[in-house]
Amino acid sequence: MIRQFFLTHSPINAMFTKNSSDFVVSEIPLYPFSGEGEHLVLHVRKKDMTTWDMLQYLSEVTGCKVRDFGYAGLKDKDGMTTQYISLHKNFEPKLANFTHDKIKILDTTYHNNKIRTGHLKGNRFFVRLKKVNPIDARKLQDGLKKISKEGFPNFFGYQRFGIDGDNYVKGKAILEGKRKEHNHKMKEFFINAYQSYLFNNWLSKRIEISRLIEEFNLADATRATNLPKEMVDSLKKQPQFFKLLHGDVLHHYPAGKAFVCENVEEELPRFLEHGITIAGWLLGGKNIRAEYEAGVIEQQIFEECEPFLDKLNGSRRFAWSFAEDVEGVYKEEEAWFEMHFSLPKGSYATVIIEELIKVSL
Repeated sequence: MIRQFFLTHSPINAMFTKNSSDFVVSEIPLYPFSGEGEHLVLHVRKKDMTTWDMLQYLSEVTGCKVRDFGYAGLKDKDGMTTQYISLHKNFEPKLANFTHDKIKILDTTYHNNKIRTGHLKGNRFFVRLKKVNPIDARKLQDGLKKISKEGFPNFFGYQRFGIDGDNYVKGKAILEGKRKEHNHKMKEFFINAYQSYLFNNWLSKRIEISRLIEEFNLADATRATNLPKEMVDSLKKQPQFFKLLHGDVLHHYPAGKAFVCENVEEELPRFLEHGITIAGWLLGGKNIRAEYEAGVIEQQIFEECEPFLDKLNGSRRFAWSFAEDVEGVYKEEEAWFEMHFSLPKGSYATVIIEELIKVSL
């Protein structure tokens, strides 16, 4: 399915390059570090290298095995990124004279526990778009305002699907028994890509339905969506773009439990206030499923997967997410549009960029 966009302006011909000057990521910790304990916490900045490459180099310098480092998440290779990593404080003397042209230790502290995967609140991004004319700059500014107010579709970014974009095909073949993959990590990686592909398809379908309801009259929207006329009439009265459906799996935001939407009118105010959001399905059994009208749409996307549901433990991912502290500045003399925004963990800055310029990266 073709990626559906939320914003309505025409595509923008801007230049985006993922380099250390134009793309900067700063990790936001889940909690403050205690300042004491047996684990040394490094606040590190790396440039144009993967987290794995950085850990490998630090391992060679300190003698700490890569598997013994703690980190909350993996950061992009391209661009400038800062993150927190931990290792036992016994290795601290080895870092006394540490220097590297792509790695800088910004600060150190201590903590009682090793940093674990997922122990981050999110990431703060700086993005610079170049060759932006004044008309497109206004589109970008308006788009940022709309995203700041209403949120954005939380697609998986292109990074999830590999260089050729076909990792999901390999994942599906593995689940169907048509492909063997002996490397456990690669097997999991391909299957995750397939889960992400189906999620993106479902989310595109929901955006398409929301667009039809938003822009078509009652009769045309009813025919186009194949939903009951009374339901379409009710959905058209929802003030936001992304429509909540009876039976959607909702989730407390930014943390909490998932539950099935039994009454849209009761839940809508909390969605508008960013207190809850819709959660899409990551393929697998033993997981809460959408019901009623929302369940019918979900089933249409995922019906091909029923034979291998039991091979996976399913989960739910925020389908609609919310950016915080959104800022945009146009520098007309340089023809640059610079923006800052914070995203929750698991959300992709490239998805925001694609949404704004209306072009797939």
